Amino acid sequence: MNLKRPVQLVAISMLATTAVTAFAFEPEGKVECLAPADPGGGWDFTCRSVGQVLQDLELVPGNVQTINMAGAGGGVAYAHTVSKRGGDDQLLVAASTATTTRLAQGQFPGMSADMVNWIGALGADYGVIAVADDSEYDDLPALMEALSEDPRSVKFAGGSAKGGWDHLKVLIAAQAAGVENLPRIAYLSYNNGGEAMTQVVGGHVDAFTGDISEAQGFMESGDLRVLAVLSEERLPGEFGDIPTAREQGIDALGPNWRGFYMPADISEDAKQYWVDAMDTIYESQEWKDVMTNNGLMPFHMSAGEFETFVTDQIDDIEKLSQDIGLIQ
Repeated sequence: MNLKRPVQLVAISMLATTAVTAFAFEPEGKVECLAPADPGGGWDFTCRSVGQVLQDLELVPGNVQTINMAGAGGGVAYAHTVSKRGGDDQLLVAASTATTTRLAQGQFPGMSADMVNWIGALGADYGVIAVADDSEYDDLPALMEALSEDPRSVKFAGGSAKGGWDHLKVLIAAQAAGVENLPRIAYLSYNNGGEAMTQVVGGHVDAFTGDISEAQGFMESGDLRVLAVLSEERLPGEFGDIPTAREQGIDALGPNWRGFYMPADISEDAKQYWVDAMDTIYESQEWKDVMTNNGLMPFHMSAGEFETFVTDQIDDIEKLSQDIGLIQ
């Protein structure tokens, strides 16, 4: 199964802000970015980093206010956007593969992907499986061997809800390693990756499942040791020492795109402004620096292409969830 789909880098021919100033809409006053989790996780990172670049490139009139709205694996924020913010053309909502996972599993009751506008993706954040620095597990095969002997022997902590993308990454790796009885693997859900890692480094949980951008701080402090990154090949720069699952004999991939949706019923001019703003951000040196410093890999889609990708990924994850017994 190809959860990732072909990654296409969209060539941007428009230059800087000329791409966004040619339209009738321009934001005025406060622009909000809704992060569907507490501070410290991937969605919070997406809002704050993109908000800063929007300000640096003068694509917004002032600051971008990040609003944290945790709950139901992103469901509270999704419901809020659908039911209360229709037509709000100055609200961006951070999204990722975790969002499509919950939609694929029917975890946003009564809501579907076509109830919002999918604006664009600005990079992919690859999944990791990590342990505390003093853990008994030296590599990913050792961890998977323990699971093979007893699926309940290793407890995982992640920032998504049970059955969410962080949980799925463990199951993808375990399935690739030949572990049986996948639904019995213990997974504990926390409000964000930071809280989950704190439980791991504190010795309360055995292993962390999340994304490389979340783990960076704990890696630098020496408290967290990453056993594997779920990418096709090793990441560049300072992350180059982390082995992939593939090179350890476990063919598991876990790319997590980072992007945004907006409420329904916004004007076409407003939607085009934000689509082109995402294109401009992606091409900027400011964003390239953010990507390099946080382990994000090239991944960019906008407008109709992104909407098609989201729909396809939801279909893929729904099938995977059925294959491993998470949903019927």
